[in-house]
Amino acid sequence: MLNVGALREGFVLDHIKAGKAMTIYHDLKLDKLDCTVAIIKNARSNKMGKKDIIKVECPIEDLDLDILGFIDHNITVNIIKDEKIVEKKELKLPKQVVNVIKCKNPRCITSIEQGLDHIFLLADPEREVYRCKYCEEKYRGKRNK
Repeated sequence: MLNVGALREGFVLDHIKAGKAMTIYHDLKLDKLDCTVAIIKNARSNKMGKKDIIKVECPIEDLDLDILGFIDHNITVNIIKDEKIVEKKELKLPKQVVNVIKCKNPRCITSIEQGLDHIFLLADPEREVYRCKYCEEKYRGKRNK
């Protein structure tokens, strides 16, 4: 049996689709933070069959919930303080994502201006469609689908 120690302060990302933990690790830029990270891949789950889990020991302010909500708003975020779950955050689709999606329109200003942020706005929550703020280029679906 695998045993990963308890966190004093941090968060646990649970119910991640199996195989997606490393994508989330990079999107959250956890490799750039000075914190302890445990990634559990293909853990058994009654609800999902298999799932990934990420445990991070650092202040919760360092986590960008907007990126997580965009990646998969079904992920469970457990906030840990003094080795106990003190809060469960519910994720939702963010109204705006910055530098997560790249605009594919070759005439978009983000293709010319390299330092410009790629900003996409939620255009249709039902179908999870985002549009480029600058050129209205559409992006359908989520990254993990």
